Amino acid sequence: MAKKHLGQNFLKSKQVIHAMIHAADIQESDIVVEVGPGKGAITAPLLSLAQKVVAFEKDADLIPLLQEKFADYAGFELHEQDILEFDFSGLKDAYKVVANIPYYITGAIIRHFLESSHQPKSMTLLVQKEVADRIVARDGKESILSLSVKVYGVPKIITKVGREYFSPKPDVDSAVIHISDISKSFFKNFTEEQFFTVIKQAFQFKRKNIVNNIKKEFPHIESVLEYVGVDPKTRAEDLGLDDFAQIIQSLYNDS
Repeated sequence: MAKKHLGQNFLKSKQVIHAMIHAADIQESDIVVEVGPGKGAITAPLLSLAQKVVAFEKDADLIPLLQEKFADYAGFELHEQDILEFDFSGLKDAYKVVANIPYYITGAIIRHFLESSHQPKSMTLLVQKEVADRIVARDGKESILSLSVKVYGVPKIITKVGREYFSPKPDVDSAVIHISDISKSFFKNFTEEQFFTVIKQAFQFKRKNIVNNIKKEFPHIESVLEYVGVDPKTRAEDLGLDDFAQIIQSLYNDS
């Protein structure tokens, strides 16, 4: 039985599983990290394609089931552990992430992998549809979440997944999202810490423009915006990643 406090909604659609694996482009040489394998619906086809699947399951009651189900697979490695407590710097090989992750810790899991010193090559995730829409900024409005993903990689929605494809059925629809080209190459002229300091300030109050949100921390923000050609009345949600790159570089170079 699914445990509500762990955010468990088990996927039961082979079509959706196929879409996830196809998007992840699993090869024979791949090492795949799976978060929350549950009853192994995604794990089984992953093991048939990849060299190795490293699975992290927090629910102790599911561990015996998974151990028995995949006992004959030499490439199956199971950890009874919270993924947020695992240090991926110890995983020396390149890896891909494939996971149906709990809604309530989606952002934390994505950040854990993208901000890691040993990032995955790609991430293919089943998440709440509303979150997927926010990550790709489908409405044309950026957010801390969308920029926090785009600064590391390229997000793309693969397919919408109806709530009827889960057991138990959640209250909302989901979507498969794929994040490719993951790296830290964006941080050439400023640090990750500087980037997140500025965007958190910029989005502090949604209805305020960027000047009013940032000027307390960065009094010279107006001159910086003039230099990079951004209207001071602009709200943070209307600025793209490249706009923020110019602003951040100028803020710290001029300070």
